[in-house]
Amino acid sequence: MAEATEPIRVLLADDEAVIRHGVRLILRHAKDIDVVAVAADGHAAVAEAAAHRPDVALVDIRMPVCDGLAAIKPLLALDPAPRVVMLTTFGDDDNVVRALQEGAAGFLLKDEEPRELINAVRAAAAGDSVLSPGVTGAVISRMLRSRTPRGTESARADDRIARLTGREREVLAMLGQGLSNRDIAGRLGIGVGTVKTYVGAILDKTGSASRVQAALLAHRTGLAS
Repeated sequence: MAEATEPIRVLLADDEAVIRHGVRLILRHAKDIDVVAVAADGHAAVAEAAAHRPDVALVDIRMPVCDGLAAIKPLLALDPAPRVVMLTTFGDDDNVVRALQEGAAGFLLKDEEPRELINAVRAAAAGDSVLSPGVTGAVISRMLRSRTPRGTESARADDRIARLTGREREVLAMLGQGLSNRDIAGRLGIGVGTVKTYVGAILDKTGSASRVQAALLAHRTGLAS
């Protein structure tokens, strides 16, 4: 993924000093990323975000005093609000599901490869979802099982996409397949900015709070298949 023209401001929140130090060292290798603040718990993360206005907040799910889950809504209530990406460990699917339902832009395993971490920050800043390949399948399956549409719920899901244009349905289907804005633009032969416009319209028309929720809607209505 290409570097941003302006440095991406990042907040890093994790209660383990070793993790904070390691992630910060990795991100320093990217000239277009600037770690502007660090925090060891959710309360501090919100305070630092309010003071430094990061574009992306990398937040550990499990922290003392105030964990990452409790920090999501206060972070998203800031103006401007950062894109919140959760840092997690393998097997923490339940908390990841909760984080996505609260509006997190995605999640990363703490042991991701350095290049994947850097690209994830860039993707989040660009408005894309960030879904760690190592656990995405399990998380999406769990979210679908926990809210399987039946009867009137299925009809409501169909109603939510009824107002979409044909092209918007195409884009929604690709969101369900986990494609980034750049990937979608390449497949459709349009600009990335145009894709962002379509995504914004899809979120607005379907009442989805995030790309992840829109992706789930694509699965529930059969568009993603």
